[in-house]
Amino acid sequence: MKLNSKVFLLLAGLFAILGGIQFVIGERVLLGGFDALEQQSALTDMDRVTNAIQRDLDALYDVTEDYGNWNETYQFMKTRNPDYLRVNFTDDSIASLKINVAAFIANDGHFVWSTARVAGSKTPLKLDLVEGNRLPAGMPWSSLLGTGTKNTTGILKTNQGALLAVMAPVLDGSGSGEPRGMILFGRLLTDDVLKRIGQQSQVALSTAPLENARSNDSSGQATLISHPEETIVRKPLKDALGETLFALQIKVPRAISASGRDVVTMAWLLMGGGFILVLLLIIVVLRETVLKPLAVVTQHAVAVGQSDDLTSRLGLERRDEIGALSREFDNMVRRLSETRQQLITQSFDAGIAENASGVLHNLGNAMTPLNVRIAGIEKQLRAAPAGDAELVLAELKKGDADPARAAELTEFLRLVSGELARTVTDTVFELETVNRQVSAMHDILQGQVRSSNAPRVMETIRLPELIDPALIGVLAVQVDQDLQDLGAIRVCRITLQQVIQNVLVNAAEAVTARGMTTGMLRVSGTVTETEAGERLNLCLMDNGIGMSAEQLSRFAEKGFTTKTDSSGHGIGLHWAANALHALGGSLRAESAGRNCGTRIHLTIPIERIAANPARRVA
Repeated sequence: MKLNSKVFLLLAGLFAILGGIQFVIGERVLLGGFDALEQQSALTDMDRVTNAIQRDLDALYDVTEDYGNWNETYQFMKTRNPDYLRVNFTDDSIASLKINVAAFIANDGHFVWSTARVAGSKTPLKLDLVEGNRLPAGMPWSSLLGTGTKNTTGILKTNQGALLAVMAPVLDGSGSGEPRGMILFGRLLTDDVLKRIGQQSQVALSTAPLENARSNDSSGQATLISHPEETIVRKPLKDALGETLFALQIKVPRAISASGRDVVTMAWLLMGGGFILVLLLIIVVLRETVLKPLAVVTQHAVAVGQSDDLTSRLGLERRDEIGALSREFDNMVRRLSETRQQLITQSFDAGIAENASGVLHNLGNAMTPLNVRIAGIEKQLRAAPAGDAELVLAELKKGDADPARAAELTEFLRLVSGELARTVTDTVFELETVNRQVSAMHDILQGQVRSSNAPRVMETIRLPELIDPALIGVLAVQVDQDLQDLGAIRVCRITLQQVIQNVLVNAAEAVTARGMTTGMLRVSGTVTETEAGERLNLCLMDNGIGMSAEQLSRFAEKGFTTKTDSSGHGIGLHWAANALHALGGSLRAESAGRNCGTRIHLTIPIERIAANPARRVA
């Protein structure tokens, strides 16, 4: 996996984790907090309802207490004067009190007077609380009659439903005196009353069936039921005896949760957008400042490794660590190129020296016995009695010797001939040995020829680098742009460099021979495609003294030189022509005559190097 993908996945994973954390915080913490706040608000709304009911009871008790602590009421409870009722408890006054029941109760529990009607009207109401002549059995406040106890309020269960009931003692108007009973006022919790209480509490108040009111919950705590759109709060309503009558119910729209959801959603959008923007920004910054330059360095390193082009340079102009890495990599490649060139040059020179040493040693080993053999043959031939045989033959040719002398000469000639025959036989044997030793020397030379045809070491170069400034001297060298744009090529560097150096030296000497202090050397060329592969055709043209037709025909001969002094040995161009020929190339010269300069054309096989994509990116 590429580094770009790894970094992208790492950042994506990091932001995914942050998104998960945000989700947990938003869903569990923030929305949970809004839910809790909404539930608390709903409970507070229910508390306002119960407080509103209590305020109704308190307000109703204040009215009841005013009637109870009134001297006229105190006297009525003693005298039972009907005028009191006719004046103070008319239909209109009872309707204005908006009560459903009113009763004057003696200390023994009997009703002195009572009435039950629809609130705000004259319509009678059948109410079990006052149907008898006294308080019904089980009335929670019966024991308080005659005690003067105040603030007796609560809810009573009747056949008409829950009744907000209050009882106040009848006193003498100054809040003292012997209590003469109690006054009972009551108001039924009808739908209209509940609606009014709900409006006061700013909630939608209703009742719920008893079975949904958790009637077995003695604590009387409210319960919450959450729905997507609303929260339902139910609270048991207990009477004065502690019995649950029904449940008060309010429905609270989940506005807080909806607002919380909107806030969380907006936070999600903002945070998500921020995350994406930051992620993209980080990716872009990383890509432009780290990943892309690092990819350029990586591509360049891979390209150098694959193409073996040690002339290519990355050249990233940066002041950060990647720039330092790029510069160090370029320096490393440069040092490696220089080291390899030195190694190859040293190996070339050492190879030549080793090869020459081996050849000379082998030839020396073969020459030593050969010299001995030849010296032995020479000594043997010199010792042969060929002169004596010639003298004998000359004397016999005269024919004036006596028979005895002739016989002696003939015997001597026979002996000499035998000696000469043995000498010839021995010489032939020695010559056969000499021939074998000469064949061995020939084999050594043939092996050297085969070694000279071995593949040369190809190196990656750029042509302008082969022109050594130290060898230019008086020459102003101009390299055509086509050759400068040729880029890196693979060639037998050592041979080509030595050939070009020989040409440069000859061109500088030709300029000096013409009497000029500064000359010109133009280097041009092309690359052509042949069946054997690509070839570099170089033309090195100087404006020196030039060569004649005879000189041109012999310029590459061994020992031939155009120099008039003793500095020329006639070896340089001869070696250059042979070296190029051994590589499959060629060397030739052109000149229009004296003082017309010289063109040296050389051809050498090359291999093209593909352009480094990393350098193009950089």
